[in-house]
Amino acid sequence: MQSIPSANIVDLLLDAVCIVQPDSTIVFVSPAFERIFGYAPEEAVGRRMLDLVHPEDLPSTRQQAQQVMDGQLQLHFENRYVRKDGSLAHIRWTARWLPDLQVRLAVAHDITERKLNEFMHAAIYEISEAAHTAQTLDSLFQRIHAIIDRLLHAAHFSVALHDVDSGTLSFPYHAHPGQRAHSAAPLPISAEQIRLCREVIENSTTQLITPETRGELHGHEPACGAPLYWLAVPLTTQRGVLGALVLQSDGEQGRYTDKDKELLQFVSIQVAAAIERKQLHERLERMAQYDQLTQLPNRQLFLDRLRTALARARRDQSLLSLLFIDLDRFKQVNDTLGHAMGDLLLQRVAQRLQACVRGSDTVARIGGDEFVVLLEGGHASDHATAVAGKILSAFDEAFDLNGQALAVQPSIGVAVYPDHGADEHHLLTHADEAMYLSKKHGGNQVRTAAPRGVVGA
Repeated sequence: MQSIPSANIVDLLLDAVCIVQPDSTIVFVSPAFERIFGYAPEEAVGRRMLDLVHPEDLPSTRQQAQQVMDGQLQLHFENRYVRKDGSLAHIRWTARWLPDLQVRLAVAHDITERKLNEFMHAAIYEISEAAHTAQTLDSLFQRIHAIIDRLLHAAHFSVALHDVDSGTLSFPYHAHPGQRAHSAAPLPISAEQIRLCREVIENSTTQLITPETRGELHGHEPACGAPLYWLAVPLTTQRGVLGALVLQSDGEQGRYTDKDKELLQFVSIQVAAAIERKQLHERLERMAQYDQLTQLPNRQLFLDRLRTALARARRDQSLLSLLFIDLDRFKQVNDTLGHAMGDLLLQRVAQRLQACVRGSDTVARIGGDEFVVLLEGGHASDHATAVAGKILSAFDEAFDLNGQALAVQPSIGVAVYPDHGADEHHLLTHADEAMYLSKKHGGNQVRTAAPRGVVGA
């Protein structure tokens, strides 16, 4: 049997053999080094091995190197390296110190594929868990971003959602380096990116754009400010495409490859299911808390907000006001114009009431043609009557019901904490009684509840 020179055996190894000086300068690498790290042996010699280590792994790598030089055998240390092309390599090392030569002898075993598989399965589990535990869609997007960032370079990450009914495209989550998601500054989503996202969603196809492929796809140089790398995958469910995940990078350190495209496609199925689940949950939650006709908070949500507002008022020693509003002769509208026009009127009333209050106030429909307004943070008792007067003035203008003008007036009752009650039940009861007093005296007016212990007129 023909003998094989030992030098050739090293050349045939799939693992890379490395010899480095104490300062990590490379003096020898086997040919496999190029397959694992991307640098040919002649490019590697003279470089410092530590310069190739992922920045986050530098402290632990230095510590391990020192332990080897102190005489310890290194048998299964794992760390990450940045390949020549900017991608990551996960390496498991065996190493020892050669005191006679004053060098470290190490063998690098590439475990990138194994780590990737581990990360992918862990990501699927984490995304599924996030779908069950995230309280809101925004918190779910943040969790998904963190998970994908551990798999890919995802510092610049967006979620695009497509509304099938309206055809609109929105970006409810958009984060990029140096800026928190949803910061006050305008988020840079270019017209080109919006167009590309629409293509991905409408065609249900993944799109990877690199400096090499951009000209082939679009026939022109990238617009000023366009990212070097752009990767988007559709979020596909059984009901269709609900949106897209979008990654982009402005440097070679964050380049995307076909492997990254496959990886993002793999996790996108679970991400789409998680988003769909959370959207359904939020729709059901909204149906349970909001009046479906007017989209105002319903009685239950209003009472919850009232209890919370009362707790704040007690703590801050501030006033809190309730306006109970009932439409005068609303039954006649239903009887003469029909229930469809009555429903339209209720929607118009809801819009007009919201226009009369601040964004921090609550307008709710608690049944039929009865509405309540919760005013917080007041320190003057006449604030409630001023708002009630504003509402009366707003109702002076007739409502447009699909081209038909209809004049409707409200009866309004006012109750203020703490003058008219210390809890939600008494406040609501006294505001209701004041409203009936207003209606009793002809309607289209405001009455304030009598102080506690005083019988109203």
